[in-house]
Amino acid sequence: MALSAIRGIAITSTRRAAYRLTPPAAFFRPSVVPALQNNVRPYITVQKYERDDVLSMLDEYHATVMSANWADYLVLVYNGPFWEAELEKLTSVVQPYLHEPAVGAKFSEVQEMMDVLYQCEDVRDHINELAELATRASGFMGTGFAAEDKVENAMDHAKLCSDTYQKILDKHPNFKPKIEQTVGHGLAILRSKHKFKFGSMHRYFF
Repeated sequence: MALSAIRGIAITSTRRAAYRLTPPAAFFRPSVVPALQNNVRPYITVQKYERDDVLSMLDEYHATVMSANWADYLVLVYNGPFWEAELEKLTSVVQPYLHEPAVGAKFSEVQEMMDVLYQCEDVRDHINELAELATRASGFMGTGFAAEDKVENAMDHAKLCSDTYQKILDKHPNFKPKIEQTVGHGLAILRSKHKFKFGSMHRYFF
């Protein structure tokens, strides 16, 4: 009788101990992950332009830049950053169609146009600086009062500008009107302040 009672107490205590050592049921629950984490799919979008759209954008860009007054430095200062940003965009969207003759030829024309623009802008800026220094050297209202020093090697600068003008004309004959508008006209203005000769000087009645 006593042995049965002791055995019953031992079994009961063992069950309680086993119950205490059993981890909570939550430990055995499968972790529930939100559906969005299990089914992650990256969202990538690429804006695609059709061939006709690319040609239209190239034509519009070419017309906009060509119709601008390259000789007006304010026009270039105000519009230059926007033209460069648009050219960067065009360079990206035109890539799938560069193998086509029409698109490739038009994009090459746009690139050449921008190359000519930058060259003409550099030369014209230098000519404007020379002309400004010549004006200051003549003094207040050309009277000689408060005159600044003259550019001693003005002839060398004028020859360098006229030679560069001729090189640009020879390399880019299709852009002759824009080259004349910027560099040619700039040389004519400089010649009114410092006498020198260049190829198209009589075209400007000097």
